[in-house]
Amino acid sequence: MIDTHLVHRLIASQFPAWAHLPIRPVAVQGWDNRTFRLGDNMLVRMPSATQYAKQVEKEHMWLPQLANFLPLPIPTPVTIGEPDMEYPFKWSIYRWLPGETAATATIKDKNQFAIDLAKFIIALQSINTDGGPIPQPHQFAHVAGLNYYDQQFRQAIELLKHEIDAVLALQLWEKALQRRWTSPPVWVHGNISTGNLLLNNGKLCAVIDFGCMGVGDPACDIVIAWKFFQATERAIFCELLPLDVDTWHRGRAWALWKAAIIKAGVITSNPIETSQATHTIHEVLTDYAKNHLFPIF
Repeated sequence: MIDTHLVHRLIASQFPAWAHLPIRPVAVQGWDNRTFRLGDNMLVRMPSATQYAKQVEKEHMWLPQLANFLPLPIPTPVTIGEPDMEYPFKWSIYRWLPGETAATATIKDKNQFAIDLAKFIIALQSINTDGGPIPQPHQFAHVAGLNYYDQQFRQAIELLKHEIDAVLALQLWEKALQRRWTSPPVWVHGNISTGNLLLNNGKLCAVIDFGCMGVGDPACDIVIAWKFFQATERAIFCELLPLDVDTWHRGRAWALWKAAIIKAGVITSNPIETSQATHTIHEVLTDYAKNHLFPIF
């Protein structure tokens, strides 16, 4: 069990200089890691399973190299903790980044938020990819491709056929299956979501949780256009990003896939995720039906 007692013990045994610092879990926990405040200026991230433990060394290697090229702060690694008899994975200590996640904070100007996020993604995609990490299985959404999830998606749509426009959903999906990323790979965050975007005074101030980062297809980083934005902000976001039509097809299909399997109960979720999935499906299908943002489709 990953709890405060475990973290206290690991800190005391491996980093005794910090043993006096208070440790407390953060209010909102992610799935891949359990996170704890360490004093006022640091945090501890503990991978929750084997597949997530692979993220530790990757982040410590690459985050310092990316930071200088980005317009917003990202996590700063401090050190890596070692596994022991009770906890089997390497774990991380980072500098604490202040802010409240976009999942809970009030955004002062959502249009400006869309602009700031687009600028961050543009900067990330512009960084040289030489030697960058090729996505691994723990980054499923941009390793296997849409075709790998075709059967799962169709199962979800069959379960939802009395709740959504299943014909339209399948039409969108099948069109996206034909699209491929044929350009050189770019840096991707891999999980651009409201829980990983920090705000200060209502404005985007940092981007966190790069565990799924790698170099590959940028479609995975635009899912937020339908998962969180509505038409006006989405239009601003889309117009700023220099991505081709095929990438928007794939990004929109990724958004629909994840929302559909959550809403249909194909994967385990919680009421908040189910509510978000309902919003995403509505935004995706409305957008696609109207061809509002993508008239050239």
